[in-house]
Amino acid sequence: MRLLPAVEALSAMVICLVASAGLAHQPKSSSEAFSICGSGQRITCVVDGDTFWFRGEKIRIADIDTPELSPPRCERERERGLAAKQRLLDILNSGPLSFKTTARDEDRFGRKLRIVYRERRSVGDILVAEGLARKWEGSRRSWCE
Repeated sequence: MRLLPAVEALSAMVICLVASAGLAHQPKSSSEAFSICGSGQRITCVVDGDTFWFRGEKIRIADIDTPELSPPRCERERERGLAAKQRLLDILNSGPLSFKTTARDEDRFGRKLRIVYRERRSVGDILVAEGLARKWEGSRRSWCE
């Protein structure tokens, strides 16, 4: 009869392990919500309209170009850059993301180049459709003209 307590203890351990493993595969928690990046550690935050940090990895949205913020070349670029940054924050906080790699894994600054999707739609396409970004054509063009 000494086997029964051992079997019960083993069953309890298995249940705990299964429950713990299930937690590791749950979607991102509310503590991972995106914010605007500040001067501190960057884990999950938005840098500008086409760059953000996700779980400690810096991501550059590969299929678009948005107005620069650091530094903007004119007031028009600054205003449009701030609008693109805020809209990207809103999109990233609206649900799960998925990523697609490109021909190049990283750019010269070490950012991961990715096509970013929200509900099967390219985040870049959303920003382009709203006039906050341009399709990436291999080089930056002025936003001040």
